[in-house]
Amino acid sequence: MQGLLVLLNSHKGSEDVALLADDLDLEIDEILPSLDFAGVLGFVKVSDGRASFTELGRRFIAASIRERKSILREQLRKTTLFKTLLRALESAPDHQLTDEQLTQLISVTPAPADESVQNIVNWGRYAELIRYDAGEHVIVAVRRPAGSARPSSGNRPPPPTTPQTPGTPGATPRKATPNPSASDPSTAALESMAA
Repeated sequence: MQGLLVLLNSHKGSEDVALLADDLDLEIDEILPSLDFAGVLGFVKVSDGRASFTELGRRFIAASIRERKSILREQLRKTTLFKTLLRALESAPDHQLTDEQLTQLISVTPAPADESVQNIVNWGRYAELIRYDAGEHVIVAVRRPAGSARPSSGNRPPPPTTPQTPGTPGATPRKATPNPSASDPSTAALESMAA
């Protein structure tokens, strides 16, 4: 998604979606999940086949890496999926969830659960909302002291990947069996990155 936003910025913040796909040497349907996710986060609007930055999107792309993480963290917290995840982490013993518990939380989404879990973990780690312990296969809430912009851990995860960017940063959670059903648009867009 961030690569797509950088490309949109090079087109002065507004461009036909088909031209963006052509610039990336991709089909339109290959960039739609990233555009949908950017839209859910409030960074872009797509109208009549044209993607354009919102004011927040312009601020995001002009920001430093630390500021981008902060903006992304706040936007992710507004999605139903991350609200649910963070609430579950807050109420869980030791403020952690196993892969299986996370899979149960997202089992109402239409995307394959194993890919959804991976994307949630990657975006949550990148935004410094959660940590993933690969040895224990648990997700842990990142606790911040009041006024702190960063977690106390010095470990910084690499940026999350999207279907257009091969590779998997960090540890990959175990696969699980999905239980698809309807979900809200913010969840669907986040999950569509895995499709």
